[in-house]
Amino acid sequence: MTLSFPSVEEAARAWQAPLYADLAGDLNVSFEFFPPKTEKMEEQLWSAIETLTPLAPKFVSVTYGAGGSTRERTHNTVARIAKETPLSAAAHLTCVAASKAEIDEVVDAYWEAGVRHIVALRGDPPEAGKHFEPHPEGYKGAAELVEGLRKRHPFEISVAAYPETHPDAASAQSDIDNLKRKLDAGASRAITQFFFEPETFFRFRDTVAAAGIEADIIPGIMPVSNFAAVQRMSAMCNTDVPGWMGKLFEGLDDLPAARQLVSATLAAELCRKLYAGGVRDFHFYTLNRAELSYAICHLLGLRPAQSEKTA
Repeated sequence: MTLSFPSVEEAARAWQAPLYADLAGDLNVSFEFFPPKTEKMEEQLWSAIETLTPLAPKFVSVTYGAGGSTRERTHNTVARIAKETPLSAAAHLTCVAASKAEIDEVVDAYWEAGVRHIVALRGDPPEAGKHFEPHPEGYKGAAELVEGLRKRHPFEISVAAYPETHPDAASAQSDIDNLKRKLDAGASRAITQFFFEPETFFRFRDTVAAAGIEADIIPGIMPVSNFAAVQRMSAMCNTDVPGWMGKLFEGLDDLPAARQLVSATLAAELCRKLYAGGVRDFHFYTLNRAELSYAICHLLGLRPAQSEKTA
């Protein structure tokens, strides 16, 4: 039988050594959670935290609802993580619908609770479809928020980056300029919005480097547990969903176990390609579920930290 060139190429790919064989596990990972609304959701969150803690993440973060709608729940969750676990807890903070004085109160409370890391964001308006309007006595954006945080306490600060450009940005270049302002203001790293193809991140990494930005740019990874929900989120944040991905999830709406296997395969493949491109830091949007993120970390060679044995 004679194989065409594409067939030969595909056969060679299929017979190569296993993609995940003997990976060193030389990763830094972080995990993102959201504050639970109910007792059942709280149980799910803490189960996820318990499962992921042995992987010794660099930090875990807790989101902040649109317009500050989860302020109290975010604080309570972050404070509990800081108090009851060995994890470094980071609190998301936005400047939506809050004065500088109100934000000072929030960050002082975090500092008193032992929180030393803030993810500083401009934030989304409380009503979908509305444009961001700064509070008359508040910060105009994330760069100003970073400056304010640095003046208040010596927090470690992370900010957001957008490989496919923020929906409100005037242009891709203006978005890069804004990222540089946030980092110059005192942030130590940027975590990207989720994306689904490795080339998206690599192009962005090159663009950022060409702009003279040297801070770490951490890819944000979203394992797809619900394809319809991810489509909605992607439309809101200007993230492209490849057509081939939709085809892979077709017919799986009523088959959650099969859907989870497909999701894990796609996210693991994305991370493997990023790893091959030199990426060693990954931020996982867990949606308060541990299994997919844990499985991907395992495939990349990361294992639970071994506690030292005493004689």
